[in-house]
Amino acid sequence: MPGESGRTCARCGLRISRYNPDTRCSTCARTDATPMIPDRAWRDEEVHRALAAWDFATVVRLVRRRSGLSQKAVRELTGLTQGFISDLERGLKQVNGRETIIDLLTGLGLPSDLRPLLLVPFAQAESQRLVDAIDPALPWTAARMVTSLEAAVGGAMNGLNRRSVIAALGGAGLTQYILQAAVAPPEAVAATARNGISVSDQLLTSLQSTTDALRQADASHGSGNLARAAAAHLKVLLRLLKEGTYKEATGRRLAAVTADTAIQTGWYHFDSGAHTVAYNLLLGALRAAHASGDSRLRAGALSFLAIFGYSVGDPRDAVTAARTARQLIADQDAPALHAMLLTRQARGHARLREGRQALAALEEAQALCARGRGQDDPHWLYWINPGEIMGQTGSCLLDLGHPDQAAEAFADARNAFSTDEIRTRAQFLSRAATAQMRAGDIDAGSVIGHEVLALVAGVRSARLDDNLATMLTEARRYSSAAPARELLERGQTVMEERAA
Repeated sequence: MPGESGRTCARCGLRISRYNPDTRCSTCARTDATPMIPDRAWRDEEVHRALAAWDFATVVRLVRRRSGLSQKAVRELTGLTQGFISDLERGLKQVNGRETIIDLLTGLGLPSDLRPLLLVPFAQAESQRLVDAIDPALPWTAARMVTSLEAAVGGAMNGLNRRSVIAALGGAGLTQYILQAAVAPPEAVAATARNGISVSDQLLTSLQSTTDALRQADASHGSGNLARAAAAHLKVLLRLLKEGTYKEATGRRLAAVTADTAIQTGWYHFDSGAHTVAYNLLLGALRAAHASGDSRLRAGALSFLAIFGYSVGDPRDAVTAARTARQLIADQDAPALHAMLLTRQARGHARLREGRQALAALEEAQALCARGRGQDDPHWLYWINPGEIMGQTGSCLLDLGHPDQAAEAFADARNAFSTDEIRTRAQFLSRAATAQMRAGDIDAGSVIGHEVLALVAGVRSARLDDNLATMLTEARRYSSAAPARELLERGQTVMEERAA
């Protein structure tokens, strides 16, 4: 027909009249709807090459023009200033920071199937190797385990990295990893490397002792001083997995030490506030635990992924991870391990405001803890005791909106902690102070708050900093009272010192 042309609307895809000079049809041109980037704007090899090269100026220019959008529209989508977008397209500025990259690509609607292009240069074999390694649906082989951990520890050592951007943009769901940990068949881990070092039991004992020593230091001094040291230790283990010579039994033990170290390294980064790096390390740790054949280590990795879920992710993932972990160790005489997992499950329920389920899980955890340690409880679970259970109970009650009951639980917990576990004591006491103040007892809350502030010097922990900030925010509600003012003045000084 004479009124039709081969052009289509950049927004809705319908044909545009040949008399319409715009890139949108008249209906879309009149609408005030939020601008959109159509999927087809990304389906161009030139765009793909720019993504792989991290050439974001070209990505923005090509995708914007193929969408028929103005720089103002891109500003609305990404939150970046129009001046920055203009300078970016002209090559006068670059996108460098991780958060800026994530804001840009999230705003532009980067399709999920193109995210792996950010890992390495476009169309190279290494790219597919890394993409395969992080796909939980593919067979869980020892080689993929090593590759995924190498990428994760690379992020831990290097800060801004391509894999961290991929994870933050949203990779495979945690649920996929949890289910694969339960059903994936075991794989062989024997290796014979040319001129490789012979991995002996004595060497593995020494490497495990290093991991254990770092774990003990964490409870006292916090993770901020440990994260990089643990990452370097993990790199040594990965090199042995790749270049060492060992038989099947030794290989499984090497995988076990690697899993334990990766779990702890992930935890140190999480406690330091590096959540994306921690997530990647914990997923790699789950693969290593699977390769070791030790269901208790798989449960341990899942327990830390549960912490990730109820702290900064989806609390339902925390519940799923803890339940799956308990199923994995159903045949183990490990009451302490079961009790710990039940506290993780309870924290997830509490964040979801599922009070009945949270309290039921805590009641079962208390009963199991009272049984003492079983013959299958792992050596790395030395810290589970009645105080830990009561402390987690207090945290759940605080999340459920019962500060008075939370304060009672924290009071029951405090005497069970060793004086050497400074970070752990400070963590729970800061929550105890918050609970007292939310319950209306500013005097008791301030006394505990001062006790906390006296403990934290030299303890580096982003999670502890968050709890201290919450405690001081609660105190500001009572700033007209002398105890609160004194706590706030001291707290401001302490927080400034910690920030410095």
